[in-house]
Amino acid sequence: MLSSFNLQPNSELGLCLAIILLSGFLLTRVTKLLKLPNVTAYILTGVLLGPFCFNVIPTEIINSLGFVTDVALGFIAFGVGRYFLFHELKRNGINILILTCCEALIAAVVIIFVMVVIFRQPLAFALLLGAIGSATAPASTIMTIRQYQAKGDFVNLILQVVALDDAVSILAFSVCAAIAEALVQHSAMNLMVFIEPVLTNGLAVAMGIGCGLIMHKMITEKRSDDNRLIIAVSMILIMSALCTALDVSPLLCCMAMGAAYLNLSKDIQLFDQVSSFTPPIMTIFFVVSGMNLNIPALRYVGLIGLGFFFFRIVGKLIGSWIGCTLIQAPAATRNNFGLALVPSAGVAIGLAALGQRILPGEYGTLLSTVILSTAILYEIIGPLCAKTSLILSGSIPKENLHPAHHKHSHQAAV
Repeated sequence: MLSSFNLQPNSELGLCLAIILLSGFLLTRVTKLLKLPNVTAYILTGVLLGPFCFNVIPTEIINSLGFVTDVALGFIAFGVGRYFLFHELKRNGINILILTCCEALIAAVVIIFVMVVIFRQPLAFALLLGAIGSATAPASTIMTIRQYQAKGDFVNLILQVVALDDAVSILAFSVCAAIAEALVQHSAMNLMVFIEPVLTNGLAVAMGIGCGLIMHKMITEKRSDDNRLIIAVSMILIMSALCTALDVSPLLCCMAMGAAYLNLSKDIQLFDQVSSFTPPIMTIFFVVSGMNLNIPALRYVGLIGLGFFFFRIVGKLIGSWIGCTLIQAPAATRNNFGLALVPSAGVAIGLAALGQRILPGEYGTLLSTVILSTAILYEIIGPLCAKTSLILSGSIPKENLHPAHHKHSHQAAV
């Protein structure tokens, strides 16, 4: 639509960004009334503005905004790093690792099995879908915890698991992506297919820790808030660009950077500053993701999308139950923990964008369409599931369940 006005390239790009941001904001006013998370509004905004609906944003502009995915992933991962306080993980570290690996990897195995055996999908597609399905969106669950002022061991366990969950999922995706790429290219399968992604991501973690050390040295008490933010944003952009150049996901690198900086400085305030800087970036990221949602392909997603949606939840519930049993968690935790892990948005959408680059045409489109369409559903039912788990586990004080005693959070779920 905008292309018919013959605007100068810079003017067109600036106007498109303004339309994206303003439209995303306006639609959140509607979803707010329906008590839906902001991410749902952003994805729907992208659908409306994109080529399959009103075609407001030219295709070449949408393609030129592809870099936003890597930048947004960098900011998302840096924010997740704030939950990796080593002294907290050290107290119960092995149990957290066991539970996280069970809930994430069993969910992935269930999805892969269902896609290959029941839906007869190619192994490369099933591997990537399973790895992406293992990820949990921490913000929805954390938002619900804060909204109802939930406390206790159950809550502490959730916070530690959702922080580590993305790291496990990213590693799983890296391994599955390497195998899927070998399958797509019909190259020989050998031990290096499994070792290379582990080594590559180990290097990414080392880079992130090194960058965290540099940040700690650069950001001193004498720095103004503006300069602290400039340094942090610069480091995130550098790491995101470097990882993209090396064809590595920026997630692990930026997560390690955030964790290293936090544990060296104990400076939570910087994470709040970065978080206040990112809403426009996240809005563009989710809106662009919505633009890339192939509406005609929804006809073919049908049962595959529903199967993924249902069996991911089943996998999370089974994996959580097994993990809680192995670490001998109380019955209230064992029976309700999986419900807190239903949300799936930011990291999963970012991984879908990476996975789409690996798979050939129609399967890449199918992967992206399944993840984007189910992300909307997960973000609708996710906070409700998280609230239910907190109530059943006894983590929410009774007085906080009354609407008059809590504030609604409008934070976008990532």
